[in-house]
Amino acid sequence: MTEHEFFNPYTHGFVRLAVAVPRNRVADPVFNTAETLRLYRETAADGAVLVAFPELGLSAYTCDDLFHQAALLDACERALLEIAAASRDIGAVAVVGLPLRVDHRLFNCAAVVADGRVLGVLPKTYLPNYGEFYEGRQFNGADTALATEIALGGQRIPFGADLLFQSRQLPLFKLHVEICEDVWVPIPPSSYAALAGATVLVNLSASNITIGKSDYRHRLVSLQSARCLAAYLYTSAGIGESTTDLAWDGQALIYEGGDMLAESERFRNSSHFVAADVDLERLSRERMRQNSFGTSVHKHREALAGWRTVEFELPVPSQVPHGLLRQVARFPYVPSDAATRDARCSEVFNIQVQSLVQRIEAARIGKLVIGVSGGLDSTHALLVCAQAMDRLGKPRSDILGFTMPGFATTGRTLAQAHRLMASIGCTAREIDIRPSCRQMLEDLGHPFAQGEPQYDIAFENVQAGERTSHLFRLANFHGGIVVGTGDLSELALGWCTYGVGDHMSHYNVNASVPKTLIKHLVHWVETTKLLGDEGSSVLRDILETEVSPELIPADAPAAGEGASNQPGQRTEDTIGPYELQDFHLYYTLRYGFRPSKVAFLAHAAWGDRARGRWPDDLQKARNEYGLADIKRHLGTFLFRFFKTSQFKRSCVPNAPKVGSGGSLSPRGDWRAPSDSEAEVWLEDLKRVPTP
Repeated sequence: MTEHEFFNPYTHGFVRLAVAVPRNRVADPVFNTAETLRLYRETAADGAVLVAFPELGLSAYTCDDLFHQAALLDACERALLEIAAASRDIGAVAVVGLPLRVDHRLFNCAAVVADGRVLGVLPKTYLPNYGEFYEGRQFNGADTALATEIALGGQRIPFGADLLFQSRQLPLFKLHVEICEDVWVPIPPSSYAALAGATVLVNLSASNITIGKSDYRHRLVSLQSARCLAAYLYTSAGIGESTTDLAWDGQALIYEGGDMLAESERFRNSSHFVAADVDLERLSRERMRQNSFGTSVHKHREALAGWRTVEFELPVPSQVPHGLLRQVARFPYVPSDAATRDARCSEVFNIQVQSLVQRIEAARIGKLVIGVSGGLDSTHALLVCAQAMDRLGKPRSDILGFTMPGFATTGRTLAQAHRLMASIGCTAREIDIRPSCRQMLEDLGHPFAQGEPQYDIAFENVQAGERTSHLFRLANFHGGIVVGTGDLSELALGWCTYGVGDHMSHYNVNASVPKTLIKHLVHWVETTKLLGDEGSSVLRDILETEVSPELIPADAPAAGEGASNQPGQRTEDTIGPYELQDFHLYYTLRYGFRPSKVAFLAHAAWGDRARGRWPDDLQKARNEYGLADIKRHLGTFLFRFFKTSQFKRSCVPNAPKVGSGGSLSPRGDWRAPSDSEAEVWLEDLKRVPTP
């Protein structure tokens, strides 16, 4: 893959779609056509392959009984043919609205034009005839039409609300169009269109504005795009429509699977458009993953049998301005908006607490046993334990917290562990595991027992295993359960000691929470002052502590005596930066994207072309990663995730799933063989150009 191909969004399953709101004049198709063509050319030059215009845009929506004037109808047909002819050189699809006569009746229509011709015409199905709407006075509904083809410009053109439009060059691009009221009914035509295969749903609307209507449009379009697992483009009439009795705001929306990608500025006094890059691969994968979508297709197969597909040529732009035209969050697990982030933290925290409450009650246990390192994960798990005990009306002293310094424990984390347990009010105890570790190392014949500074994997895992062994026996002795602390990021990368190490517990409250989110959860607790001033102070110190397993000494003698304040190892030096690896995890686990696409998205979020957002001032470094860095760290992720770590995930303890980003429990989102290969992913990664 060349660098040029790599940076083209179309290479990775994106298509640029636009929604236009032209200034119009009532009953002036010549002026309206000129504005339509101008915006049509501008959006195509911007890299869009589709642009949608408002309902009855060639005539204006507010013509009322002028719709029955032959001169106006003739002019609208000429306008459509002019736009169709122009489309040959524009190289994109346009969807325009106009009134059309068919078999002595008038229909409110959407015409799809591309490649120099009218591809098809779809009439409006549901005509509003209430309140300020009188469409039944001028128009007929789609279901009353007998014709399935119409003559226009000397050609026979498909006609009907059952039309789909398929690009030959973009297999995932399949278009359907409905008109205004069609999406306001209980079962919109676009619902059947999506089941018939449409991935891009367009609504040509006029839609006058009243108080609260804008918000309702958002909800309506968002839910329809989410239910249909589709892109949904919505446009409405703006300046130029008659204000005899109504007002117009020109709202244009682009949604993808329930997520808003773009919205126009309302009440603009000029023609305008919005555009966004829609991820058709994401929509296709979601339909494949949610097998209930396929079940719905089967259930409605008789209704879908008569749907027709019109194929057409659509050249893929080789030059796409602006890079990727959509916001790619650097932290997909962490909302960038402060209020939304606080709400997310509250919900995640309560899911964890409520799940632990249920486990305590179901198991009829009285004590919680937890290892407290003074680091991030065990801090958050201890906060969850404290809230669970409060909710059950039990004393926090029933939480038995044990900090277990080893050969590499720093003075900083040891002090933080004691301060944290004191602030929470749990039962706190320190157990020095070095004597028992020395005994095991001596039993192994390990050189460290003879005074040699050999810090190998056995040396590390003896400490991790000894801590877990103590915790389980302490739980037996006190009649409690061990609460696990390891997080989703560590499980993904295999950064946990298997079996008798930190991999195991009786119940793990953190197992589906990634490292980047845990950081914000602790910050959220700190800002709410749940632990008072001293508790908030220690939480701030913990947030600023380097992430380390603290298993290899920094500057202590071989015997391990004497605690340093600097860790001897930094986790991210080995497995890569968590902020980037969590990004890779999200798009690999949630959507199953190929590595080259994950790298493309990571560069859009983190690279030198990024327009990223940081959740808050916790992310002080404001890191950026070049494509070479992304490729290298993604390679580490792929090898560890697919090749070396699945056996640890195949037998993880029970843990609550907290987010739609996925979990790695074999009883939940992720079932995989423990001995699979990673070559197909690593080979695809090679397609990413190295600068």
